[in-house]
Amino acid sequence: MADHQEASVTLPSDPASVAAARRYVAEVLDEWGLPDDTDTADSVRLIVSELATNAVQHTFGQSPTFTVDVRLEREEWLRVGVTDSHPRWPKRLPAAVQQDNGRGMVIIRWLTAEAGGRLSVTPTEDGGKTVWIALPWTVGAPARTAVTGC
Repeated sequence: MADHQEASVTLPSDPASVAAARRYVAEVLDEWGLPDDTDTADSVRLIVSELATNAVQHTFGQSPTFTVDVRLEREEWLRVGVTDSHPRWPKRLPAAVQQDNGRGMVIIRWLTAEAGGRLSVTPTEDGGKTVWIALPWTVGAPARTAVTGC
């Protein structure tokens, strides 16, 4: 068993890509042994949806694509990152009850913390950023081979 497994997919910055990113990550996690019907799988799908939505909506057309990276490190940590080429980093906005949007990062932070994980943002070489979540890997069965993306 490898100490590190990785899968990634690059998608156009289009609203339809949010569902594609979510499906892709669900397939990878299933391949690695995380059943689709677990709370962790549900949380990761929601986190990916929020991160992908942010990459599509908040880059103002300046990032034609975004990339979703999924990594399993020593069967201890699951890391999921969404990278876009827009230089603006996510901001924590107050989530007033009447707001229709602006809660994505609040949801991501809460789900990540609830699972015992952490959130970070790292710059990319081209001036963009990757928003990462890292969650403890709680799957007892060994992970299988990685799924490779487009």
